[in-house]
Amino acid sequence: MFRLLKIYLIPGSDQKLRTSLRNVLGFTPLNISLYRKAFTHSSAANQVKDGSRESYERLEFLGDAILSSIIADYLFKKFPYKDEGFLTKMRSRIVSRNQLGKLAVKFGIDKFIEAESGLAGRSNSITGDVFEALIGAIFLDRGYVFTNRFINEKIIRYHLDMDDIEANDTDHKSRLIEWAQKNKKELRFNLVEESGTGQNKLYVIEATLDGEVMGKSSNQSKKKAEQSAAELCVQALGIGQS
Repeated sequence: MFRLLKIYLIPGSDQKLRTSLRNVLGFTPLNISLYRKAFTHSSAANQVKDGSRESYERLEFLGDAILSSIIADYLFKKFPYKDEGFLTKMRSRIVSRNQLGKLAVKFGIDKFIEAESGLAGRSNSITGDVFEALIGAIFLDRGYVFTNRFINEKIIRYHLDMDDIEANDTDHKSRLIEWAQKNKKELRFNLVEESGTGQNKLYVIEATLDGEVMGKSSNQSKKKAEQSAAELCVQALGIGQS
């Protein structure tokens, strides 16, 4: 049996959690149950009738779409003369797992995550997902206009340096594809294992160059597993290092 670990989860009543979130986010949540769910990993979630668990994955899905939409709108207006390729790359860097994980820590959101003790060491890889789930919770709680204002005023204005983001490439898969094409290498992302169902589904991806495995990663999202495998490959090859 795993022991449940509440990573700095604020104990007590809904009012205490509501007050703590107001101090972190700058506004008072209305439907506090949405935020509790946003901070709950599937390993610590209660099972419901259909066998699924009341965890952050559905809110993460919604938050990902909302955040991407608002970031796309911001970039479209900020860079009126840039083409769609540039805008797509910038959006990918802003909503990358690494970037969102850093934002979660800056806001102190990582202190509210509830997960199995066995996942405590992986909390850094979970924080980005939780950040997206939080955006989903804010959207359902307060609506699109409020969420748009929150992202622009609380996140973009104070926590995102566009010049720095433009200068740093965190889309590891794109970098790897460009490198492979330039060096005439055959790059493949192979799905080597697929297990679980529903919210507990897990994908294992291998990144290979000319048949040699250079990176291997697993995630509940196939896209994220590919990015992580690509990152390991980029590191192994020393791409971008001076």
